[in-house]
Amino acid sequence: MDTYSITTKHKGNMAFEAEIGHHKIVMDTMPAGGGEDSGPPPKKLLLGTLATCTGMDMVSLLQKMRVNFSDFDMVTNAVLSEEHPKVFTHIEVVYRIKVEERHREKVEKAVALSQERYCGISAMLRKNSPLDFRIEYL
Repeated sequence: MDTYSITTKHKGNMAFEAEIGHHKIVMDTMPAGGGEDSGPPPKKLLLGTLATCTGMDMVSLLQKMRVNFSDFDMVTNAVLSEEHPKVFTHIEVVYRIKVEERHREKVEKAVALSQERYCGISAMLRKNSPLDFRIEYL
């Protein structure tokens, strides 16, 4: 079983720096929340990691399926609860991709495999809030 250990240091005010391998990521909040906006807030960063996790699956799967694609991005939308602790009450991932029409079925299969089998971030988040996805073909 793999285990992870990340060191996160307080950098002043509301800013923290996480050291992940050889990479450092600063997280902060907006001035209204006592921060200086020196980095993304943690919940928004989590949405970015969700998109990256499923996006990496998509690239790998489509390459294995020999599907050429371009202009691939994802928009991740989330609704936050009003009460504390403020958590996501709904998440949506919109896959936007340019692909030949004959490969659309393979794109749909790759999305389903990522969401149902491979993306651990999706699996973790889905345990706490509904997570929907859709595809927009460019």
